[in-house]
Amino acid sequence: MRLLTGLLLAAPFAFCEVTAVHVIERSDVLGETSFGSAGPYERIIAKAHFAVDPKVAANRIISDIDLAPVNQDGHVEFAADIYVLKPREPKRGNGTVLFEVSNRGNKGMMSMFQMGGGGLDPRNPNDFGDRMLLESGYTLVWIGWQFDVPDGPDKVRLYAPIARQAGKEILGLVRAEMTTDSRQSVISLGDRDHMAYPAIEPIKMTVRDRCDAPRTAVPAQAWKLVDGNTHVRMEAGFEPGRIYELVYRAKDPVLVGLGPAAVRDFISYLKYGATRGSINVFGDHRGVIKRAIAFGTSQSGRFLRTYLYFGFNRDEKDRKVFDGVWAHVAGGGRGSFNHRFAQPSRDGHPHLNCGYPTDIFPFTDVEQTDPSTGMKGGILTQTLADKVAPKVFYTNSSYEYWGRAAALTHSSVDGREDVPPPADSRSYLFAGTTHGPGSFPPGKGAAENTDNGNDYRWMMRGLLTAMNAWITDGKEPPASQIPMVSRDQLVSVSALNWPKIPSSRVPQRPQRAYRADYGPDFRTKGLVTKEPPDLGQPFAALVPQVDIDGNETAGIRAPVIAVPLATMAGWNMRTAKIGAQDEIYNMKGSTWYLPRTKAEKAKTRDPRQSIEERYAGKQDYVAKFRAAAQELASRGYLLQADVDKLAEQGAKHWDAVMKR
Repeated sequence: MRLLTGLLLAAPFAFCEVTAVHVIERSDVLGETSFGSAGPYERIIAKAHFAVDPKVAANRIISDIDLAPVNQDGHVEFAADIYVLKPREPKRGNGTVLFEVSNRGNKGMMSMFQMGGGGLDPRNPNDFGDRMLLESGYTLVWIGWQFDVPDGPDKVRLYAPIARQAGKEILGLVRAEMTTDSRQSVISLGDRDHMAYPAIEPIKMTVRDRCDAPRTAVPAQAWKLVDGNTHVRMEAGFEPGRIYELVYRAKDPVLVGLGPAAVRDFISYLKYGATRGSINVFGDHRGVIKRAIAFGTSQSGRFLRTYLYFGFNRDEKDRKVFDGVWAHVAGGGRGSFNHRFAQPSRDGHPHLNCGYPTDIFPFTDVEQTDPSTGMKGGILTQTLADKVAPKVFYTNSSYEYWGRAAALTHSSVDGREDVPPPADSRSYLFAGTTHGPGSFPPGKGAAENTDNGNDYRWMMRGLLTAMNAWITDGKEPPASQIPMVSRDQLVSVSALNWPKIPSSRVPQRPQRAYRADYGPDFRTKGLVTKEPPDLGQPFAALVPQVDIDGNETAGIRAPVIAVPLATMAGWNMRTAKIGAQDEIYNMKGSTWYLPRTKAEKAKTRDPRQSIEERYAGKQDYVAKFRAAAQELASRGYLLQADVDKLAEQGAKHWDAVMKR
């Protein structure tokens, strides 16, 4: 193993705006293991230093850039953690950087695409799964873009300055929403253990039973700030399932918009800096890095939609940064990634993080108009104007239609018409899936139903290959697969043809996106002056239609949906034990097994056809399962090499269901 600590040269402002890269470790990946034609890989752990010119047009989009401290050259300095896995001989790679937007400082794409354990610092063979990414020759990159990630080793984070007004502290409004599934006495002001802005002046604490319920004031004597004013203590305890909210004043806003700038500039450093023959983290490999794909899951997918919306895909020299952008399970959202006192972790779900600037207009790639407000815009409007638009993939699970307003990405704001993706965008629903990949047999957590067991990672692998072929060779990827209003595949909850499956109940309150008012300067200057925001009329909320089994009729139907042993939904319900039992459980789906026999069907009064009525036996089931997998492979949604592997999974599914 080779270890190196020191500074890799990057003369000031030689490559875009990366001024230096301090290497912490340079070591071999799994010893001398050779990964197919790419050969051995090496690991680089480093900290990159940046300086951006606030006067350059590409940086004017960074919120509060004029309030940042500057160096003697008038440039704003910041830094970010870097983690790279690359072919030791770069010319043996495939020429594509696969950059993952870290979700809350973590690393997930090796688990997503390689079926491995992944981990924050992958070192063991199990971390790398089947090694698909490495054997394909990708250069894997992670960059810290978020300043407030939870404490912990091996996470990547951003180190950004705070804004000042003429050298003086800046104060502003912050809203902390706090929920719990069990009674507890202390809760952080930060979202899910993230670093919180300390409260300087508490204004009001309220509680309500659901997102759209009226707020009730919590008496000031019932609670107090603790732990440096970053947590709230309530001696009587926070009641499970209720939504508590503290609005307060804080100081020292971080320039969170430097996060997308760090991503932009480091990828440009890799793509364009290498062509100049100077030393960087790849050594002398002019022309080797030719393309870059950005991939992000959930929060990170919303980051990419925000990145495109603001126009960060143009670097300071007006060059295209990412050739492909893939936002996974982002739904219709963007997020708090470029405004004052932003909390990047805050998202939006039916019963979590209500009313943050996440599900806000516009929603579609193409420019659209909101007839209620007259507002116009599109996710790609600025990027197209700058002539740096990438190829785009959107992939969503069924949950995003119930819990993340995904239908708005391809339908009109009133829900009456389809808005098809433009020519250089593709959109895919993984039918019958939930926010994260399922496993079979599924377990059961705190939610009402058994978890969703549909593992969509097999299709992710096929689509990654399609994306790389699209940006490399111009080969068209598979057609979009989304539910359409015009085909009665995208409907209101009241129009859902849900079968009367025993012990099932359909959620009545999916996620709603609202016409929200955060103050007059929010969209132009990134200033939130109304907390909580004033909420106007909601946009339409549509969900995928289902068949007689309760499985979705549109989207990419994996073999477990096309050849079912169960009904799999993208939603699950909360229970009385954890409170708010009529609300959707955040980011969880459900599984209801089919009755195994006609006798079991009759006993339980299940309307669905039994397994013995559908299949002659295991061999018949596996043959149909394999045929469904082969059909997906023939259309480009699945790798041909994965058909046999997936069929083996199908056989195990049969055994698990019949023996349960």
